[in-house]
Amino acid sequence: MEIAIVGTTEFTPGFQLAGIMRLHNPHGDEEMRDTLSSLLDEKEVGIIVVDSADLTRMPDKLRQRMSDSISPTVLGIGTEEDNTLRESIKSALGVDLWK
Repeated sequence: MEIAIVGTTEFTPGFQLAGIMRLHNPHGDEEMRDTLSSLLDEKEVGIIVVDSADLTRMPDKLRQRMSDSISPTVLGIGTEEDNTLRESIKSALGVDLWK
């Protein structure tokens, strides 16, 4: 399984330094939406990491699809508070580890 990183050119370099080579730098929300939709359909991708600020700008239908996805699991990370990781773990394990 591969890890895919989706975000701006400021967001992805740290992941590249960590050895992740599947980087996507879409320009604009429409290209971001298309990239995320495409990655959700790829069987070799196990985890999609995206900036949580970018997630909030995606259409509700796509955000719901990403939230419901088990494989690949979509993780939103960034400076803004986001419950994507928490909800993904809760969905997979059936337990809220933050309580």
